[in-house]
Amino acid sequence: MTSAYYFSNRRRFYEQMDSGSLLILFSGTEIRRSSDEYYPFSPDRNFVYLTGIGCKEAVFLAAKDGEGAVSERLYILPPDFLAERWTGRRVKPEEAESVSGVRDVRFLDAFQSDVQAMLTSGNYGQVYLDCRRHAPEDIGRLSHGFADRLAAEHPVLKIGDASAVLRRLRLIKSPEEIAALREAEKKTKAGILAMMRASKPGMWEYQYKAEFDRALGQFGPEGPGFPSIISAGQNNFCIHYYSYTGQAHDGDMILNDVGAQHDWMITDVSRGWPCNGRFTEKQKLLYECALATSDYMFSIIKPGMPMADVDATIKRYNFERLKDAGVLRSFDQIGKLMWHGGSHHIGYDVHDAVERLEFLAPGMAFCVDVGIYHEEWGIGFRVEDNCLVTETGCENLSREIPRTIYDIEAIMRK
Repeated sequence: MTSAYYFSNRRRFYEQMDSGSLLILFSGTEIRRSSDEYYPFSPDRNFVYLTGIGCKEAVFLAAKDGEGAVSERLYILPPDFLAERWTGRRVKPEEAESVSGVRDVRFLDAFQSDVQAMLTSGNYGQVYLDCRRHAPEDIGRLSHGFADRLAAEHPVLKIGDASAVLRRLRLIKSPEEIAALREAEKKTKAGILAMMRASKPGMWEYQYKAEFDRALGQFGPEGPGFPSIISAGQNNFCIHYYSYTGQAHDGDMILNDVGAQHDWMITDVSRGWPCNGRFTEKQKLLYECALATSDYMFSIIKPGMPMADVDATIKRYNFERLKDAGVLRSFDQIGKLMWHGGSHHIGYDVHDAVERLEFLAPGMAFCVDVGIYHEEWGIGFRVEDNCLVTETGCENLSREIPRTIYDIEAIMRK
């Protein structure tokens, strides 16, 4: 991504800002894991979307005056010789400017006084903050504490919802974002191929993960876009499985739900295969149902299709395939084999934080996810691909990752 891309994102946000308002976004801070240890820092994705800056404790401030003119400031941590010796080099002002395109870069200690001066000037009656919680029980972020303080110190100040604007902006992918997704698909393919080629009975789930991580590591330090789901046998019946402690036994299916990232854009692909490289007749039967459903979806998805129809059609079409195969008799049994929805948006988050519209539009990117979990047969897997809606239909961005029985078995024979 270039600074022009981030500036374009900001400009589109400013078009939806009221005059006489501020926008304040925080990159976030480290979360303590234990004692003096912290979890690896991951920046707020809305902050990255507008600035491209991934460092901790940064703040972005934009002011739109009464005439509609916008000024921008970016605040970063100041140089600290001792801190940088321990935890690494901090981004410099000229570097932050080069990445973000924000020309006024200041150190963080100036932020509070700058905001206070703006708010007491009487020129700004609203502050846009991202205070959205994914779930009510989520811990508060810097934006929540800042909002509470503003409410106490400036009770007549209006708090605008930055998240609502950003969710609309992030829905339709730009050419730069689509190009980044294509690069991430290449990395994801390399990781899945590495697991397929290494697969054998007796292999542990953590060894599959090691193969995936090593393959992605050859492209650079970005790595997976989310914690990889890799399971074998009975562990496939935990939809979000992260233990990696199971062992693949001869005949077991390997389920993986993985994705690389590139320039912050994240893919999400699922493939299933027998650890010994040879599908049994029952595995073939179920897999062909899921694959046929996926192929059908990519043949009908197009602009104007109701978004709700994606999930509904996956379930109905897959049922018909399972019924024809003699696995199910009536649609009211489908919940025994299909346990989750069939689509979610991808992008800066693996379940992208976007506004979900009623109808599909060009530029949307989401997963087509067909999962079958037959506990009685001990077979659980999903076929999940990444769909880009085009002007006339759609494109399977992950189509190059082996997905047919023939291709999977051929890869695993090598």
